[in-house]
Amino acid sequence: MSEGNRSTWRDAVAPPATPRPGALGWLLVLLRGGGIVLVLALGVLLILPLRLAERLFTGPRRPLTGPWVQGVCRICLGIMGLRWRCIGRPMRGPGAVVANHSSWLDIFVLNAAMPVFFVSKSEVAGWPGINILTRVTDTHFVARDPRLARAQAEEFAARTRAGHRLLFFPEGTSSDGRRVLPFKPTLFQGFLDPALPEGLAIQPMSATYHAPEGRDPRFYGWWGDMALGPHLLAVLAEPRQGSVAVRLLSPIPVAAETRKTLSAKAETAVRQGFDQG
Repeated sequence: MSEGNRSTWRDAVAPPATPRPGALGWLLVLLRGGGIVLVLALGVLLILPLRLAERLFTGPRRPLTGPWVQGVCRICLGIMGLRWRCIGRPMRGPGAVVANHSSWLDIFVLNAAMPVFFVSKSEVAGWPGINILTRVTDTHFVARDPRLARAQAEEFAARTRAGHRLLFFPEGTSSDGRRVLPFKPTLFQGFLDPALPEGLAIQPMSATYHAPEGRDPRFYGWWGDMALGPHLLAVLAEPRQGSVAVRLLSPIPVAAETRKTLSAKAETAVRQGFDQG
C-alpha cells in the first residue's frame, strides 16, 4: 500500500525550469490562490457539522462529507482554470481505488472524479497546515512499522466495510506526468486480508495531464526534488491552463487473485486508461 513517498523517482532528463510569474501571473496567483484558500477554509468549517450529523445518524459511513469534499475540489479546479473531464463510473460494492500519481494536483483532480480517501505516509499527519486538511478529509495514514501492520490492516478492513473508497498509489512515488511507473506488487498484499468484505474489488483510475499550449509537456508533473512552492505558483500563474482526463476503469475482483496478478492487472488497466487520455 502506498505510503505517499514521492521523492524517489528521477528521470534521466532534468525537470523543466519552473516558470516565474510575471505581473499578470502574480495577479492570477492572488486571485486564484485567494479564491481556493477561501473555498478550502469554508469547506473545512462546514464539513464539521456534516461530520457530526454523520456520526449521529450513519456511524462511520460518509454519505455527506464524501460528496462535499468532491464538490469543494471541483470548485477549486474551476477557480484554478484547469479543465477536466471524467470518463467512466464509480464502482459499486466494497472496494478500493488505485491510480497513477503525477502531481499535488491529484488531490483535487482524483477527488473531483469520485469521493475517495487518500492513503498517505504517517509523517504527513504532522505537517503544519496540511495536517488539518488530512484530518478533516479522513486521510488514511500508514506507518512503516511492522509492529503496527496488524492494527493498520484491521483499520483498512473496517473502513472498507464502512464503504470508504481508500485510494492508493501503487507506483510508490510521483512521475513527470508523461508515464505510468511500474506498480509495486507488495502494495497489493493488503487487499488479500481475510478480514476484508466478500466481493471486494479494486477500481483502477488513471489521470492524464495535458500541458498548456507552448509549455513543456511535463508542466503539471511534480516529482523528484522539485520544490512545492515554485511549482504551485507556476500553475496558479498560468494564464491559459491545460486540461486533465480522468478515467474510472472496470473494477478488478480480488477473489482468486494474488498480489502479483492484482498488481499486473491494475497496472495494465491504468496504463491503457492513461494512454487513452
